[in-house]
Amino acid sequence: MKYKLGDFVRFVDEKMEGHITRIIDEEMIGVTTEDDFEIPVLARKVTLVHGYKAPGTEITTDTNEPQTPQGEFKTKGVYLGVLPDAKANSVVHFNLINDTSFQLLITLTTEKQVFKGEHAGIVAPHSAIKIYSAQLADLQLWPKLVLNILYYTTQNFEAPSPLIISEKFKAKDFAGSKKNLPVLNQQGWLIQLDEPDFVIDAGKLKESFFKSADEKVEVAKPAREVDLHIEKLRDDYQFINSSEILKIQMDYFNKALDAAIVHHLTDIVFIHGVGNGTLRNELHKALGKNLKVQTFMDAQKRNLALAQRGYY
Repeated sequence: MKYKLGDFVRFVDEKMEGHITRIIDEEMIGVTTEDDFEIPVLARKVTLVHGYKAPGTEITTDTNEPQTPQGEFKTKGVYLGVLPDAKANSVVHFNLINDTSFQLLITLTTEKQVFKGEHAGIVAPHSAIKIYSAQLADLQLWPKLVLNILYYTTQNFEAPSPLIISEKFKAKDFAGSKKNLPVLNQQGWLIQLDEPDFVIDAGKLKESFFKSADEKVEVAKPAREVDLHIEKLRDDYQFINSSEILKIQMDYFNKALDAAIVHHLTDIVFIHGVGNGTLRNELHKALGKNLKVQTFMDAQKRNLALAQRGYY
C-alpha cells in the first residue's frame, strides 16, 4: 500500500478530504475528515494531496557534510521525538532527531511476529526526519521498534560505537510532560537514545538514609477547587488506559485532601465531571471512610466539609 498514517488524501468520487488515521488492511483505510469522523474507504478510492506535510515529515536530502569548527563539534544528541499530527490528533509521528555534528546512517525495523523494514536513510547533522507513524488507539498493539544507528564524519573525530535500540513502547514511556523538541522546535515527547546508563549517586543515596528525624515535609496549601479531569492532571492522557487514569485521579484527590486537612481548610471542592460515574463512586467511598471528613455533598452544594477537630 502506498499510503501511510497521517497522509492527506482526497476522495475520488466525493468532494471530501481528510487524513489517514488507520490502516485497516491491504485494501481498506480509515480517513478522518474535518468533523473528526473516521470513514472506512477503499485505498483506490482516494488520492494523495501533494504539498501537505505533517510536522516532522520533512526529510533533509542534502548529504554534503558541513565542516564544523574543532571546538564546536557536538558528539551527543540523538533523540526519538514523538509528535501528534497537527490535523489528525489520533496519529503520532516518530522522528529521529540528530542534534550532533555527525551524519547518522539509520535503519528501522518493526517486529511483531514478522519483521518489516520501515525506514532506511541518512540523517544530516542538526536535522530530523520522520521514520514511523502509529495510531494512538492501538498503542498496546504497537510492534517492537528496532533501530540501528551508525555515526559518520569526514572530519578528524572518532565515531561513537553504533547504537542498537530495541524497544516495545508502552503508555508509561510517555508519562512525562511534553518538551520542546530539539531541531524541530515543537512540543512533543522526547527520548534520548545516546544517553549513558543511569548511574546511582552514592553520596546522595547515603544522605537520603541519614536524614534528620527533625526534618519536616512541607505540604503546599491546595486550591479551594481541585479539578480532577485527567486532561488537567497529565499532558499524556491520550496514552493512558482507564484504570491508570482512575489511579492518577484518586492519588491526586488523596494528596489534595490530606493537604486540606493539614492546612485546616473548612471546605474544599473536587470537580470530577459526569462520565460513567466510576470516579464519583470511588470518591464517595474514600470520603465515607475518612474520619477527618465531617460531611460531603454532591452537585448542588459542591462542598466538602472537613471536621473541625482531630487534626493534631
